[in-house]
Amino acid sequence: MPLTQPADLSRKIEKAGYYPDLVADVLDVALAGEQVLAHLVHGETTFDLDTIRRHLSVVVLTQGRLIFVHADDHSPDEEHGDEAHGIATSESVPLASVRSVMVTHVVPKPERYRRGKLGRELTVTIGWGAVSRVDLEPATCGDPNCEADHGMTGSITADDLSLRISADAEGEGALRDGIAFAKALSAMTAAAAIRH
Repeated sequence: MPLTQPADLSRKIEKAGYYPDLVADVLDVALAGEQVLAHLVHGETTFDLDTIRRHLSVVVLTQGRLIFVHADDHSPDEEHGDEAHGIATSESVPLASVRSVMVTHVVPKPERYRRGKLGRELTVTIGWGAVSRVDLEPATCGDPNCEADHGMTGSITADDLSLRISADAEGEGALRDGIAFAKALSAMTAAAAIRH
């Protein structure tokens, strides 16, 4: 593997078992020689009615960029021929452009929570303005008997990348990796914002 990819990252890409050489090469092109300071490798399998699809996401931090590589399976189609194929895409975002880092912790039995445990599931959502989600609902005035139309209310959420990590499905190590990456990303985007 290229020198810009730490041995631990290379090992995790290999362990994920999803076209590791392709993913490593696509990541190497995106890195363009920059050193990886933090990383997260996240595999996911989804089931459609008649198809099993695999996805692999590799997210890395360099001194100035967030780089995301996504690889997945595709069925035969007109554009790519009559054989199944894989597609790997990279996106590079300047850290100064990252607008939000949202970390959601799912904690069973919160009444028994003890400091330092942080639950069994984590979702890291990163927004840099390429994709936003709009959640709308009817507005109310608080009077349960009011029948007036108060229009709509809602929120716009940056939702460019969202990774859900479960200790029960992926192991404690994956959850620890997710937490470590979220901390590194939060720290580095804060530092990037101060510099700009």
